[in-house]
Amino acid sequence: MLGHRPLTREDYFTILKRRSWIILIPGILFPVIAFACSYLLSPQYVSQTLVLIEQQKVPEKYVMPVVTEDLNSRLASMKEQILSRSRLQPIIEKYNLYGGGHISMDDRIDATRKNIDIKPIQSEVARAGGLPGFFISFKASDAHTAQLVCADITSLFINQSNTDQQDSAEGTTAFLKQQLNDAKRNLDDQDAKLAKFQQTYVGRLPGEDSANMGMLQSLNTQLDAATQALTRMEQDRSYMASMLAQQSQQFQQSRDLPPATGPAGEQRAAPQEKQLELQNLLAQKADLTNRYTADYPDVVAVDRKIAELRKQMAQAPAPAPAASTPSAAVPRNEPVAVQQLRASLNATDQGILQKRRDQAGIQSQIHMYQDRISSSPAVQQEYANITRDHQTSQQLYDDLLKQSQQAKMAVDLEKRQQGEQFRIMDEPNLPDSPAFPKRSVFATGGLLFGLALGLGIIALLEYRDTVIRSERDLWAFTKLPTLAILSLNDGAAAQPAPDGGGARTSRLRFWKRGKQTSVSGKPLSAGA
Repeated sequence: MLGHRPLTREDYFTILKRRSWIILIPGILFPVIAFACSYLLSPQYVSQTLVLIEQQKVPEKYVMPVVTEDLNSRLASMKEQILSRSRLQPIIEKYNLYGGGHISMDDRIDATRKNIDIKPIQSEVARAGGLPGFFISFKASDAHTAQLVCADITSLFINQSNTDQQDSAEGTTAFLKQQLNDAKRNLDDQDAKLAKFQQTYVGRLPGEDSANMGMLQSLNTQLDAATQALTRMEQDRSYMASMLAQQSQQFQQSRDLPPATGPAGEQRAAPQEKQLELQNLLAQKADLTNRYTADYPDVVAVDRKIAELRKQMAQAPAPAPAASTPSAAVPRNEPVAVQQLRASLNATDQGILQKRRDQAGIQSQIHMYQDRISSSPAVQQEYANITRDHQTSQQLYDDLLKQSQQAKMAVDLEKRQQGEQFRIMDEPNLPDSPAFPKRSVFATGGLLFGLALGLGIIALLEYRDTVIRSERDLWAFTKLPTLAILSLNDGAAAQPAPDGGGARTSRLRFWKRGKQTSVSGKPLSAGA
């Protein structure tokens, strides 16, 4: 009847009541069979340990850790290394894992890998997204073997972590040391280049412009003072020369000597006038060069006059020696005033020569500072390039030196076991009961399977059953309404038939809308 019409809760209850034995038999039989089968399977024991990750004991603001890789990535990398053939094969040979049958080493290694389970512990309390620890478990057919293999695998993880951290720290230290040596050589080269440049262009470096300008102004002041002093000394010399000539003439007249006139006198007076004119031109040139450059027209004109005057002085005939003429000789009995004037004149000549040398030295210094100031922009540009390279090398060296010191401290932390460490929180346990098979699970599974099988058989039988048991079944098959319902009394005695036959049966015929419907019933009671 199942599937021919919708069923109600009463229908389901009736079906279960009528066919309950179909559910009870597999519901009792299959749990017993599953429980018995659990004894036929080889037991599997699981040993588990907990490994916690202790962070660096020294704060990171003092010593930065060398290993900065994420712990999840490190754990995955260590897992791949530990599950490699070179690590697992010694353990398999040591405990003779899966050596009962003719299994190749590759299959034994694959089976060992499948029975190793590594489960990280994600905790938001330790640190956001951090990894405070992980579980390591191993499954084997013997409890002691599972415990020993789990302990060996845990030791591999701890040793691998220590080795990775130490190798990383030492490798980082060696790399930084090499880089530091290279940076030091580069910095030494930059220092030598900078020192040579500063020595070559001393006085033209950046920051010395103000000092050069100050020195140039001071030298110009000194040159003005020297020029003025030289002018005064030349004026004093001209005055003393005229006074000396006048007193010498008076002295000669007083001794009845002929005056120094005529060609000889003019010859003696000419060089003095030309010398005085040359001194004036030199003073004029010094004043012009203090204010203008050497190619200025006035400076060029003064240079030309000085050259012509020196040429004339060179071509003029040399004066006769003082001893050749009695008049040219300096009398020995000159008055004291004349002798003093002559001595003052000589001293003034020496002073003028010294002032001219001073003036030339000041002018030379002025030209030097002017050259420094004019060439300063180009020198500053080159100096900026050199100092920029030097600063880059210095900064790189300082950074590498700092990192190298931190790496050395990190290596020292690893040696003192003050860095990040894997610590076993729970030793591998000795399992007292197998993790597989779980007999309660097998029994529960058998029960569920038996119930499901019984329900499936009932559903199939009801789907194929076409017996009409109720008014709804009749409507589902005929789509006709029921006119009457005859109750059935199985306990009433059967009445004999009029023809002397057996129990009489009833055959009722109902007419509805011109259609004939027959209902055959069981033997009716007397009151039917």
